[in-house]
Amino acid sequence: MNQVEQIQLKRPALIDPHHTYKTVTDVISGHAESKPTSGWLILLLASGSLVLLLVTMLGDLLWTGVGVWGNNNPVGWGFDIVNFVFWVGVAHAGTLISAIFLLFRQKWRSSITRTAEALTVFAMICGGIYPALHVGRTWVVHYFFPIPNQMYMWPNFRSPLIWDFLAISAYLTLSILFWYMGMIPDLATLRDRATTKTRRIVYGVFALGWRGSARHWINFERAALIFSAIATPLIFSVSGILGYDFAMTQLPGWHASIFPVYFVAGALFSGFSLLMVILVIVRKAYKLQAFITMRHLDIMSKLVLILSLLMAFVYMMEFFMAFYSGDGYEAFTFINRIIGPYGYIFWIMVACNVAIPQLFWLKRFRTSLTAMVVIGLLANVGMWCERFVIIITSVYRDFMPSSWGFYVPTIVDILTFVGTFGLFISLFLLFFKYVPFISMVDMKMVMDASQDHGEKHV
Repeated sequence: MNQVEQIQLKRPALIDPHHTYKTVTDVISGHAESKPTSGWLILLLASGSLVLLLVTMLGDLLWTGVGVWGNNNPVGWGFDIVNFVFWVGVAHAGTLISAIFLLFRQKWRSSITRTAEALTVFAMICGGIYPALHVGRTWVVHYFFPIPNQMYMWPNFRSPLIWDFLAISAYLTLSILFWYMGMIPDLATLRDRATTKTRRIVYGVFALGWRGSARHWINFERAALIFSAIATPLIFSVSGILGYDFAMTQLPGWHASIFPVYFVAGALFSGFSLLMVILVIVRKAYKLQAFITMRHLDIMSKLVLILSLLMAFVYMMEFFMAFYSGDGYEAFTFINRIIGPYGYIFWIMVACNVAIPQLFWLKRFRTSLTAMVVIGLLANVGMWCERFVIIITSVYRDFMPSSWGFYVPTIVDILTFVGTFGLFISLFLLFFKYVPFISMVDMKMVMDASQDHGEKHV
């Protein structure tokens, strides 16, 4: 036995070796075929209430106007853009796992890829609410759309709002197609196992006539590689373009060439952290220890640690360039972030994004489910604080002290943000109930070919 084989034997398995092809199908399909539990219904009712709260706040906004928000001179971008950038950042982990790790043939992604893809889609939906409302006159939001420019429908083709629309719409469209395409074989399995006519018709429609023929599998594999190759640059372009929205200005605190890298690193850090939290909760709630193993969670913890170190490097470079540039306004902005009225938010950001994730250097924290949940949630708190620090602390004190102001979010700001979490949770609850949230195809591909898969491969 060579050294590589010895290392592989020491690694924990990606799936319980006692499972067969049939038991994998039965367990994963069973969650979509069973009746809703009382706990699921209670959670859906609670999250649905938050969705109603979101709808109410949006209705108040459209009826009254953006004056219900705390935005004002000099803070024209407030909670709306902070939360928009936060949700778009969260959405990045899914495509990274699905696309880049697929191209590099990383088998550990198999049991978590579909949940990661769902995270991308649902977070983008939550974040996409804000740009349409931020313009104030929502009834002319069609100016975002790619109407031919010779019709003179766009008020300003060079506006960052147009950049955002093109980047986000392309990323969301590709993410939905990629997510849906990967589910087609599993939806066909649910169609074939359906015990009622309604389920057979519904799943049959979404299965798109999948029969599992050789041609179907060839096209499926080819499409997966093509989507992955297209999605990989989009991962960096979306947050990169958001970074350019800020970096292209002359405002101290925003005018930095490191911003595209900064935003991409922060997006991956927040996305991986939240995905880790979701995986731990799902693993416990659905008793999926055989599929989402400690090896998966250990890898996720290490990725969070690496990205935390990258965030620390970006923070240091940002401060270094602010003082090295010799620009007094730039230096004042960064000093003000540390000791100004919002200084406590800056230090929460540093603690949650840099200091606390260093606990993952210790194996006892990488194998503690409680530690993973706490650190993952704190990382997202820190990333939200980072968005607040970047956006708010760069504009509330302008070049002239006479134009200085202060930003305080209104109750509508806060409740709208809370409502987006209700939408996010509701979408995930429906996803976990009616769709195989672990890919049966991918799980069977990582199973040892030498193990007994039962009499019938399903």
